[in-house]
Amino acid sequence: MPRKILKVQPITIPEAKMILESLGEESLDQLQRRALDYATKMSYLDHESARKLLEELKAEGTLSEEEAVQIVNVMPKSVEELRIFLSGGRKIIETSKLEKILSILDKYRKE
Repeated sequence: MPRKILKVQPITIPEAKMILESLGEESLDQLQRRALDYATKMSYLDHESARKLLEELKAEGTLSEEEAVQIVNVMPKSVEELRIFLSGGRKIIETSKLEKILSILDKYRKE
């Protein structure tokens, strides 16, 4: 039976990890296990912190949801790294706004 896509929404890696873990490891197929392994290795935050950070970044008004998700997934540490995620867009973001985004990321960054 084919599955019907009801909604497409970008999610962070920690959120994907939480969803896969909630399914139970014994019920995962090979692809899902690989995805869980990747998510476990690449999650810089827990899913609750990732959701809060995502909402805070979107509240700034500078980033789209897709850009904010990618930034939460990678947690860039410098303005130059941050510009990489925003270079595909047609908008130019001031350095002061990028520094504000980095300060928000620093609040959530694990030591």
